[in-house]
Amino acid sequence: MAFAPLGVNKVGSFVEKDYEKIFEYTENSETVLAPLAHGGKNVKFPHLVYVGPLQETRKALVKGTCVHIITDEIEFGWVVEKWNIKKHRKYAA
Repeated sequence: MAFAPLGVNKVGSFVEKDYEKIFEYTENSETVLAPLAHGGKNVKFPHLVYVGPLQETRKALVKGTCVHIITDEIEFGWVVEKWNIKKHRKYAA
């Protein structure tokens, strides 16, 4: 369970299906290109998902029912996982 700190412009939240954990996310100010979890061409990862108690974030692409999230960086690129989600909420601007 990870919530964004106060004062951060949050975009939305979701619940990860397997472990029922709640996550909040915001916009990523830097351009990050990586393939999706199933491979293919590079796409933009425009979000930052808060994943830890010390305001740790991971670069991600949040969609309606899933999240492609970069969990690690290796010598040859990124490790991308696909998380199935529910209760996806987009906050009003």
